[in-house]
Amino acid sequence: MVQMNVLLADDHPIVLMGVREIIERDPRFKVVGEAQSSSELIRKVALLSPDVIITDYNMPGDEQYGDGTRLVEYLRRHFPEPRVLILTVISNPQVLTWLYDLGISAVISKSAGLEQILVALDAFYREGHYQQNTLDESPNADAQGFAHRLGLLTVKEFEVLRLFASGRSVSDIALSLNRSIKTISTLKISGMRKLEVESDQALLILCIKANLFA
Repeated sequence: MVQMNVLLADDHPIVLMGVREIIERDPRFKVVGEAQSSSELIRKVALLSPDVIITDYNMPGDEQYGDGTRLVEYLRRHFPEPRVLILTVISNPQVLTWLYDLGISAVISKSAGLEQILVALDAFYREGHYQQNTLDESPNADAQGFAHRLGLLTVKEFEVLRLFASGRSVSDIALSLNRSIKTISTLKISGMRKLEVESDQALLILCIKANLFA
């Protein structure tokens, strides 16, 4: 299995620790370094050549690199290869549009929960891009209702969803279970319908929060 190397940057050590803990749940991703300032981030990007950079938007800068828009522009201009994921509390649509126009791969609100980072990484790994989840896609947190929905899954549906949540593609699952891609897709769709999730991203969030298929 090919691993994606991830470099983290945030000026709050507790945030770095939380993000690292989330990422290390999935063996497809490896945290290769951390930075707590703009200059340290730039230095480590050059040294480590990560596949993905996850950085805070507002971070202590310096005269050379700054932070915010200045730092983002520098990263995209000098290091165009890594995917860049921005963590921010900013909700201004113009700023968000500018970030995406600049080539940022994902912008995640800090209020959305750190689990959303792993959802974005999963999308990078599977599809090469990520689209922000809408709020109404978040799974229902009612424990009793969830337990009931989980109990509705057949053994085959559960196994397909378990494998998908672990990072396997539909075609990989079909090969592993010796079933057609159409059959696996049907089982996945019916299982998601029973769990009341409408997208792969919502399914992954549900699995992470509930530690569902660990």
